[in-house]
Amino acid sequence: MRQGIDTVEISRIEKLISDLGEEGLRDFFSETELADAGTGKAQAQKLAARFAAKEACCKLFPKEICLGTIEPVDFAVVRDGYGKPTVEPSEKGRAVMDLHLVEDIDLSLTHTESTATAIASTEIRELVVPWYGKLAYYILPIRRKVVLENLNRVFGETLSTNQIVAIAQQFYAHYLKCFGEFLKMPFLSESQKKDLIRIEGGENLEQGLAKGKGVLILTGHFGSWEVATVAGISQFTEFRGRFHFIRRPLKPKWFNDFVMRRFRQAGFGTLDKAGSLDDILDLLEGNEIVVSIFDQFTIKKYGILSEFFGHQANTFKSLSVLAQFTGAPVIPSSSWREPDGTHVLKFGKPVEVVTEGRTRDIIKKNTKRFNEALEKIILRHPEQWIWMHKRWKKIL
Repeated sequence: MRQGIDTVEISRIEKLISDLGEEGLRDFFSETELADAGTGKAQAQKLAARFAAKEACCKLFPKEICLGTIEPVDFAVVRDGYGKPTVEPSEKGRAVMDLHLVEDIDLSLTHTESTATAIASTEIRELVVPWYGKLAYYILPIRRKVVLENLNRVFGETLSTNQIVAIAQQFYAHYLKCFGEFLKMPFLSESQKKDLIRIEGGENLEQGLAKGKGVLILTGHFGSWEVATVAGISQFTEFRGRFHFIRRPLKPKWFNDFVMRRFRQAGFGTLDKAGSLDDILDLLEGNEIVVSIFDQFTIKKYGILSEFFGHQANTFKSLSVLAQFTGAPVIPSSSWREPDGTHVLKFGKPVEVVTEGRTRDIIKKNTKRFNEALEKIILRHPEQWIWMHKRWKKIL
């Protein structure tokens, strides 16, 4: 457990209120924090305690503060139903917490007439590994060396060796579960499939389509792909036939044919990664949904070097080009398995796309933003990403 402590003079916050006014305070505090603080004499005390809490949270992650990855505003203080102060992190704050396996941050706030003090303590996520995950790790270690190399590349500076091995074992358990779900999906009724998965953020997809320029879905190998597509996306009956996946053929051929047959039965179209640009443009012009699997290595001809978890990785540049020249919103999508065995399919808010500047600079900036969106998704459920893929392969 880590602890951060900070003390703020209330007079400092009183001066801040006087100098900035209500509008200027929004640069430091959330709307909820300002509402909780109220007005009058107690306002400065309450805001001072919240500012101390933000600083204490930042002290839990000194490296990220030095690098400018996070700042105090990334940690808001809210009260739960019992009045207990809790931390509500921003997306950047949540990603840093996930990188350190911090599930939550406990707060203790107090103040005197002249100062406010906060103590922030981390709650570390418990890594529960099923027995069959440990068994597969040792008995069926498919690409275990690659899995551990990738995990160390991402978590080597923040987690212990035992924690990294535990995530690797969880990963193998996850894929055994995926295999079981793949086998049983054809035998489930429509109501059983619907009960298996919950949809979040469907309104983001609908709002994106309302623009009339089509939608580009940014996703990767998250959760149980079979459940997310067949049981999840197929629930959007109003969009049946409007989802089109850009993908490489699977090997062996019989397996690819089997998977493609399931896709077609569920109402999905497929597009080859190579040579399908005209088809993609036609689909977006027709206000269709094009799904880009963005988390794989690509050769130099089709990619651009972009930072992924702090390391250069050759990344597809096609998504940035399509977003820039079609105006289609890019919506990140992910799926994950909950502890009770059910699944969640989530459509996030659109990634802000840069459209002005030199073309190459635009591609680099947008590609980095897309990678950052994937990083946040992976860190939230690290055991449910495809770590056996050679994402950081050397460019020849």
